[in-house]
Amino acid sequence: MSTTPPPRSATPGAPPAQGERPAADGPFGWLRALGPGGRRAFAGAFGGYALDSYDYFTLPLSMVALAAYFGLDSGQTGLFTTVTLVVSAIGGAAAGVVADRVGRVRALMITVVTYAVFTVACGFAPDYGTLLVFRALQGLGFGGEWAVGAILVAEYASARHRGRTLGAIQSSWAVGWALAAVVYTLVFSFAGDDLAWRVMFWTGALPALLVVWLRRRVHDAPEATAVREQSPRRGSFAAIFRPGRDGEPGLLRTTVFASLLSTGVQGGYYTLATWVPTYLKTERGLSVVGTGGYLTFLISGAFLGYLTGGHLTDRLGRRRNIWLFALLSAVCVLAYANIPHGADTLLLVLGFPLGFCMSAIFSGFGSYLSELYPTAVRGTGQGFTYNTGRAVGAVFPTVVGYLADSWGVGGALVFGALGYGLAALALLGLPETRGKELA
Repeated sequence: MSTTPPPRSATPGAPPAQGERPAADGPFGWLRALGPGGRRAFAGAFGGYALDSYDYFTLPLSMVALAAYFGLDSGQTGLFTTVTLVVSAIGGAAAGVVADRVGRVRALMITVVTYAVFTVACGFAPDYGTLLVFRALQGLGFGGEWAVGAILVAEYASARHRGRTLGAIQSSWAVGWALAAVVYTLVFSFAGDDLAWRVMFWTGALPALLVVWLRRRVHDAPEATAVREQSPRRGSFAAIFRPGRDGEPGLLRTTVFASLLSTGVQGGYYTLATWVPTYLKTERGLSVVGTGGYLTFLISGAFLGYLTGGHLTDRLGRRRNIWLFALLSAVCVLAYANIPHGADTLLLVLGFPLGFCMSAIFSGFGSYLSELYPTAVRGTGQGFTYNTGRAVGAVFPTVVGYLADSWGVGGALVFGALGYGLAALALLGLPETRGKELA
């Protein structure tokens, strides 16, 4: 079984390098160019991230039922998301170190088992405190999944196709989100709210069986593995915080600004992902089926946004793509939160561009963060920066929860637009990396 990726072209848009197959061109050339081993890695990472998304969205979709069951206010329900994302920073940083020291695939297996087990445990929680603890422990696995899976696939992908390849991986988040919305609609339509939220959590274990099977056939990229294993600094937190000295570049500046970038993007995203279902039910008065219908537009936009953003990050560059969609996402949030009552058709239609823009900005993250760090600390750097952003950005949903009591959920959602402004500013401290080879 060959796992060696095909030769790569260092310059985006340049003719294929000698030996690179012409089949690497065309709409799905990026997938063919991965080779057999890379495609297996892609399937494993795609399935794992879809499961990650499914397990995450069981909470926001069940939030109204949970609040009623345990008698929670908006601040307490927002704390569920914040705790999950803060603890995920610990899990994500740890998973990055593990990925650098023992390999990408082994780290992925650990993350899947961890978040699947504790998602199921959430369904058995007898009280608010226990559920909060189980949700936090789920975050340990949730934090590592994306960063490690993105690195695994990035190290197989050519520089020419890396943006759209990682954008396709990101699109699996929309697949998991859509599956969660479908299951939510069915479960809450046929079961009472007191049982339905538990069933939602229990179903989170089912896809893990498929992912475990997929990953039995997946291996780390051979070239990157050889470089990583030869480095004495692999998996070192000290290395990603080392300032430049004596003419030798360090990684401290990269780590600081990449963390700020991740904080801004994820602060805006998780504000919307956490509170839009509640906004649709409580302030717009939609039923379970009605909420599912509106989310269909949002999720459809998200899926196409991931794919489009992946393509544009190869064409425009990593920084330009993020700048473009940071601006558009902020505009969409402000428009969506200020739709007049009664304009439900406009609410439905605007869900598509909102989902598109807030997802397209993520498409470049997998390639960009992978390219900012050398192979020996790629897992550590990407795991730390992405999940630090997730943890700090997690404060946004809680702030929105407390503001919602006085501003209303719709008004408080505007707070999420500030995150996209922070992301745009953070890019001023980071270089463009399009065309960089990984080894």
